[in-house]
Amino acid sequence: MRPLFLSFAAAAAVALVAAGCGKAQAPQTANAPTAAPTVAAENVVDEHSYAQPDKVRITDIALDLAVDFDLKQISGSATYTLDWLDKGATALVLDTRDLKIDKAEGQRADGSWAPLQFQLAAPDKTLGAALTIQTPDRPARVRVTYATSPSASGLQWLEPSMTEGGKQPFMFSQSQQIHARSWVPLQDTPQVRFTYSAHVTAPKDAMVLMSADNDPDAVRDGDYSFKMPQKIPSYLLAIAAGDLVFKPISARSGVWAEPTMVDRAAKEFEDTEKMIETAEQIYGPYRWGRYDLLVLPPSFPYGGMENPRLTFATPTVIVGDKSLVSLVAHELAHSWSGNLVTFATDKDAWLNEGITTYVQSRITEKLYGRDVADMEEVIDRDELKDEFKTLAPDLQRLSLKPGTLADPDDQSSATVYTKGAWFMEYLEKRFGRGTFDPWLRGYFDHFAFQSITTRQFRDYLESTLLAQHPGVVTMREIDQWLYEPGIPADAPQVESRRFATVNAGRIAWQGSGKLPDKSVTGEWSTQEWVHFLEGMPPTLKPEQLEQLDATYHFTGTPNGEIAMRWYPLAERSGYTAAREEMGKFLERVGRRKLIIPIYKALVATPDGLAFAEQVFAKAKPGTHPITAGTIEQVIAEGKAKLGDTPAPAPAAPADAKPEGGASAPQADPAAAH
Repeated sequence: MRPLFLSFAAAAAVALVAAGCGKAQAPQTANAPTAAPTVAAENVVDEHSYAQPDKVRITDIALDLAVDFDLKQISGSATYTLDWLDKGATALVLDTRDLKIDKAEGQRADGSWAPLQFQLAAPDKTLGAALTIQTPDRPARVRVTYATSPSASGLQWLEPSMTEGGKQPFMFSQSQQIHARSWVPLQDTPQVRFTYSAHVTAPKDAMVLMSADNDPDAVRDGDYSFKMPQKIPSYLLAIAAGDLVFKPISARSGVWAEPTMVDRAAKEFEDTEKMIETAEQIYGPYRWGRYDLLVLPPSFPYGGMENPRLTFATPTVIVGDKSLVSLVAHELAHSWSGNLVTFATDKDAWLNEGITTYVQSRITEKLYGRDVADMEEVIDRDELKDEFKTLAPDLQRLSLKPGTLADPDDQSSATVYTKGAWFMEYLEKRFGRGTFDPWLRGYFDHFAFQSITTRQFRDYLESTLLAQHPGVVTMREIDQWLYEPGIPADAPQVESRRFATVNAGRIAWQGSGKLPDKSVTGEWSTQEWVHFLEGMPPTLKPEQLEQLDATYHFTGTPNGEIAMRWYPLAERSGYTAAREEMGKFLERVGRRKLIIPIYKALVATPDGLAFAEQVFAKAKPGTHPITAGTIEQVIAEGKAKLGDTPAPAPAAPADAKPEGGASAPQADPAAAH
């Protein structure tokens, strides 16, 4: 889940030079490596799940659910088809969070259902409560009847006033990392993959969608059925309901959105089919049937979430000039890296996000040129280097040690997204695309619909790519990337000539007070404006902020990537003229990546802290629980630093992927998700 931004409109004008990079080789996709040895699975322990997948695994879930907007509740039943791996096991343990469990039943040989004893353990703040169902006869199917809490961490209920159209309520889920357990009792670990079906009832004016076979021609009648025939991990289970309509982009892709948004969204995302075709040329066929996008209300906490067949996307990327729609390239790339081949535990999250970020860059390059992809890499890596200055070394490793993460939402996005992608580029540069592209395609084929660990990736890499091409890369070099903090000294570097122009203009202004001429800045892409602002000193004089604002109109910008950099700079510099529009932005937008840096800047002063609390009080009713928790933590930390309260526990990173997404430093220090 990681929405990057990409200036498609300005792509043709961008000219970049990648330092130390030779001419790109044409992608070779015809054949995967032959005779790849089988890589043995590990006995993997997921620290953030109570499930016991070594004893029994869910292979299919049949949901029968009702959506109640008045109660802010989903209720019904989940029926599990089970594979009993341990013939001596006598219990099924499921993950739950704030669920009301009404009953558990097991199916007898004659098809009838019999009650089963169950116990819901005391809840843990992070992990929720283990639901242990006694199954002495190890039934092939078990059914649990339950209801969600109105405050379920994986669901967001919006009043009509909080939506784009303002007429009907809206509900959507966010299951990653471990929030699926708040709306379905299940084995909430990526080790377990299952198919699912669902029958969902809702008010007749609400269209219901899931991460399954949504019918573009579905009639809005309050009664819906879904099937997901491919096995997915629990974090890809998704549901949404509201005033939604569909507009096609191609025969297999289109956009779902509120009526007032759908035309703008379809226009913004019109290159989606080209992206699918591009990815298929390099990495093999798209295996999920349709690829649609659901544009959610602004309270969605991430840039994007790669729910199979139905990417959830933030409306903050729809700004009218396609400058931020590389979100689609990233979330689409998850159809190979993440959804098809999945990390087995969050300790190996780079297998999803790092490889996806690399694949996204290749899609970008193929469609819009290497120069555009290079510019995004410069921004990513600059922010990674900045984050690594203070990030604990344990979080700088691609493969984390057991016990590193108390909460899986606390991942370092700089590590899993940017370092992971950098490692893949390192391999590409060393072996050449003629060798590396077929190998990566073969990797996707070899582990398709499986959940794997870094060790399995490493073993496969060693026994295929390294064994077939000895002397190119050593395992010592591989292990330095995987298991050691920081970035290896021989990592490939990239530079941007366009950014050199931006730097020159910024430096000249700081010396002379003369801003770059509009004939120059008028052609700048989002990336260039981001680089312009990120290169500023921590604070400026108020008159300098006034000059910038009068010339470039940063205050009130509809571009969230610019807003998240401008408003903190304005606040640190005492430029209170930006406060009114800043407050409107914080009330309107719920994407963590865009708003948390602003809240952090505000809480540094007593006046700013008071303003932050005032704004959050207005915004909270429409704020997703994940985002609200982070904001509350930031405010509590601000109070502690100002001497008002004891210091709280550390907060999660601003957009730690539970993106999207989402996403990485500049593109969801959290798709997608």
